[in-house]
Amino acid sequence: MIELRDVEKSYKTTHGSVRILSGASLLVGRHEKIGIVGRNGAGKSTMIRLIGGVERPDSGQITRSMSVSWPLAFGGAFQGSLTGLDNARFICRIYGKNWQDHIEYIDDFAELGKFLREPINSYSSGMRARLAFALSMTIDFDCFLIDEVVAVGDDRFREKCQIELFEKRADRAKIIVSHDASYVRGYCERLAILHKGQLYSFSDMDQAFDFYHSATHLI
Repeated sequence: MIELRDVEKSYKTTHGSVRILSGASLLVGRHEKIGIVGRNGAGKSTMIRLIGGVERPDSGQITRSMSVSWPLAFGGAFQGSLTGLDNARFICRIYGKNWQDHIEYIDDFAELGKFLREPINSYSSGMRARLAFALSMTIDFDCFLIDEVVAVGDDRFREKCQIELFEKRADRAKIIVSHDASYVRGYCERLAILHKGQLYSFSDMDQAFDFYHSATHLI
């Protein structure tokens, strides 16, 4: 289970403090597929980083009783001076995996070729994302965090990602943040609408999107 209780999050800007989340609460059970929908700038990426532990809330509580992935394709935690291979070794060890058992899969899936043995600092953002996604598939997480549509690489590579994530790991919980209605309808069982820092949960998709469209049209 993952539980967010009264989570608050603000960021300091040159114009003062901007509150992104204000008393947001959410409960996610094992095997559940939940979509978090909101306008651009509503705080969806902030929400997914908080759930994944990449950032901490200003106040409130986030409880995790199942393993949670980092946001898929998020390469911000890599050590730039190390090679992709060295980063893969390090991450495998952190999660108790024998890196030698997984490096062939990572190499094949990420499709980095000789760049796997080059420093991360030399990677493009797309190369970092492909390596991060491959590493995510290596660890047996109970819940995967997906920030927007997984748009890594070309169409063939994205199809490979879809198969790994939604077919081979269909039994895993997933939290998907997006503003794409058709995407979350296709993969999620229920929705939470993020609006003005609050989360509104719905079990009925039509009701959720009726609320979303009416709320955003008032802005």
